[in-house]
This record gives sequence, C-alpha cells and structure tokens, in this order.
Amino acid sequence: MMRKTYVLLVSLICFALSIHAQKVKIPIDTTVVTNHTTIIKGKTIPYKATTGFQPVWNEMGEPIASLFYTYYKRNDIKNDENRPLLISFNGGPGSASVWMHVAYTGPRILKIDNEGFPVQPYGIKANPNSILDVADIVFVNPVNTGYSRMLKDAEGKMPDKKIFFGVNEDIKYLATWINTFMTRNNRWRSPKYLIGESYGTTRVSGLALELQDSHWMFLNGVILVSPTQIGFKFDGPVEVANRLPYFTAAAWYHKMLPTELQSKDLLEILPEVENYAINELLPAIVKGGYLSNSKKEEIITKMAYYSGLSKKTIRQNNLEVPKSYFWKDLLREKEGYTIGRLDSRYKGMDIKESGDSPDYNSELTAWLHAFTPAINYYITEELNFKTDLKYNMFGPVRPWDRTKGNNTGENLRKAMAMNANLHTMIQSGYFDGATTYFNAKYVMWQLNANGKLTNRLSFKGYRSGHMMYLRNEDLIQANEDIRTFITTSSSKISKGSKY
Repeated sequence: MMRKTYVLLVSLICFALSIHAQKVKIPIDTTVVTNHTTIIKGKTIPYKATTGFQPVWNEMGEPIASLFYTYYKRNDIKNDENRPLLISFNGGPGSASVWMHVAYTGPRILKIDNEGFPVQPYGIKANPNSILDVADIVFVNPVNTGYSRMLKDAEGKMPDKKIFFGVNEDIKYLATWINTFMTRNNRWRSPKYLIGESYGTTRVSGLALELQDSHWMFLNGVILVSPTQIGFKFDGPVEVANRLPYFTAAAWYHKMLPTELQSKDLLEILPEVENYAINELLPAIVKGGYLSNSKKEEIITKMAYYSGLSKKTIRQNNLEVPKSYFWKDLLREKEGYTIGRLDSRYKGMDIKESGDSPDYNSELTAWLHAFTPAINYYITEELNFKTDLKYNMFGPVRPWDRTKGNNTGENLRKAMAMNANLHTMIQSGYFDGATTYFNAKYVMWQLNANGKLTNRLSFKGYRSGHMMYLRNEDLIQANEDIRTFITTSSSKISKGSKY
C-alpha cells in the first residue's frame, strides 16, 4: 500500500512540474546588466549593456504589455548631459529590432561576408563602425516582436489588440514607453534621436510629433532608413515613373544594360535616368492610350535602354512593368534566375522560369539564415539574458489598423517646422526594390514642400539594398554618415531653437 502511495505521489509531483514547465513566464519589469569593451575607430570604448523588459501601462496604471529592449551606454562619460541618445526601431510592422541591432549601429554584429551573404559557423563579432563612440543606443521591440508580449490582466484576459496594432496606436503607446525610459534612465537632458528602418520610418516620423506634442519631448534628429511613403500619396503615374531609376540600378548591377551604359559608373547613369523619369516618362504615362504611336515607341525604346528589359515586355505592359515582373524577368533569358525584392543583388531559383513573379524572396531567406542564430546566441550567451520565450523575428500583429489614416510624413514636417533644431537624414540602397531610393528622394521632396527645410534634410545613397549596412563598404560609410549627422546637429543646440 505504501509503495502504491509513493508511486502515486511521485506521479502527481511529476505531472504538476510538467504543467508548470509548459507555462513560459513573460517578465514584466526586469533587466540584466553586463559590462563590455570594444574598439571603434581605433579607440577602446567601455560600455554597459542593459537588457530586459519595461512595461506598457494602461490609464489605470496596470501593465498591459512588456517590451523587450537593449540599452547600450558608454560608461566612461562622467557627465552625460550632452551625450546623444539614439532610439532604434525596425519595421514590418511586426519586425523585431534584430536587424539594425546586430548588423548596423550596435557594438556587435553578425558574421557575414563583405557583401552581406551568410557564412558558417553563424555568430557575432565586434563592430568597429558602431556609433557608440558618439551616442548611446537603445533598441526597442514593439509588442509581439522579439520577446515583447501583451500581458493578461488579473482575470486572465488579454488586452484588446487594437491598443497596439495600428499606425496611430503604435505611435501613441511607444511614445509613452519612451517617456518612461527617459525618466528611468535620466536622459531628459540628452540630445535625442530616432532611427527607423522600413515601416520603422513611418513609426519614427509619427513619434517625432507625438513626443513633441503629448510629452513635450523635443528631438534633435530623425533618421529614415529605406523609408516607406510615410503617408505621402504617390500612386498612379508618379509611382510607375519612379520605378525606372531602380530598374536601371538593378540592371546595371547584373550587367544587363547596353554597353554604352554598362561601361559607366552607376552614379554617372542615375542622374540621367532620374531626369528622364520625371521629365519624359511621367508625362507619357499620364497620357495613357492617347500617347501617339510614334512617341510611345520612342518611350518604349528608351525604357528598354535604361531597364535591361525587352521592348516587347514594356509594350505588353503599356509602359507599366510591375516590379514583381521585373524581379522575375530581368535574368530570365540570360541565366534563368530571379532577383531579390529587398536587395536585388541576390539571385533566386524558381521551380519554373515562366511566370509573373518570383516564388520567394531570395534575399530574405539568406538574411534569416544569418540573423536568427546570431540574435538567439547573442542575447543568451553574451548579454546573459535567459528566457524560454521565442524570439519573434516577425511577430503576429495583424490586422494592422490603417483606417484612421497615415499622416506621419505631415507630422514629421510639422515637428520640423515647430522645432528649429530638428534635422532629418534619409539613407537608401540603390538596389532596394521594395522601398526604392528614388521614392525615398520623392519623400524628401514632399517633406520640403515649402523649400525652407533644405538645410535640415539630407539624402545618402549606398550600393546595396534595403539593409544597406550588410555590405561592409556601406556599413562603414552609413555609420560614418550617422556619426556626422549626430555630431553636426547636436552641436547646433547651443545656438538656441530659433529661426
């Protein structure tokens, strides 16, 4: 009888432990601090890494979500009142902060080759180009990205997703979170900068005004990496004409242009194509079927010359070749490969060479190979943060509410108008087919509609794709551009915020 009782007791204990083990704990408000050194531009930089969770509260002061973040602070600066702080967001929406964290501005980056392609064994190495020498950095993961999660209330109910998943909702709760972070870390006096990539540019453009209007937090700079439209409308003929310079860049990279163009450097060609797209192609597309046959053939011939596509393809598409078709068709006859959407330097191999679009994104597949092992290893082994939560490279944030409108570009322009110390820099890769560099220039032009922001807006282009920093040469230059942007703009504070 005793033996049966013992066996039953052990079984119950094991069952209870197994039930407990299945519940993954979401930390609400906890951090782990580690100390490190790195070498940047030949100088040893000591820094502290704080990794953990900071809550999002509702109006009643109850935690409704917990955001995972990593904060790098140089710890040999005795007085940090003039020490800039860069707050970093990636995009999606639904993307973790992993991309810029371990490949761009942070002190440690993933192991890849000089062109950005994955190599094994996967891992992490020092980033001698990090901007940590001139600014502290915090990488933030919005709800459901990275380890960030929503939290159940006392009754076990989840908060309404609508609080977090929308253009304006995202901006509102993240602004409040930033306010808390600034207070907790005593950074209110610091020059403040936001950097966002892809959809993150929508996020930081909106945050610029939200922080200013609702939290009285005035920024010194916003960096838009591979920007979206940020609410500016350029569908129809403008969007179609704007594709051509990107087509030229991708065709040049794959040596698909006529010899006369191919023999020139990329930056010799692009101004010519940009001028043609605006002054010749756009008016032709506007006329549609009322364009004369002779003019249409002239346009078709020139588009083929600049794009690497056949005249037949352009004619069959009425001058409006979709980007997805371009990715499928550019190398179809020559090599039978597709090219990447986010970075057209990458090649893909479809099951069939026929079709209108690639079967998969060749560049994203390659990136996930390198980034996923690197971030999971890095957080656990080097930052010493342990959790059983899954790191969401891309988290569930759908449906994303866009019904209230996206006015983030207008909001950034308004913030710049009201804050004479606010500067904006745009960074784009010439081979990015998702958020093309020429559309990024167009966004900059719309921001400067009255022509009075010219001295506070700048554009930087790179010979790579959506994540231009993956190519080592561009990693060096892009970080140097950020370093210059921060140093220059923060030095102007002493002159006062005035026109």
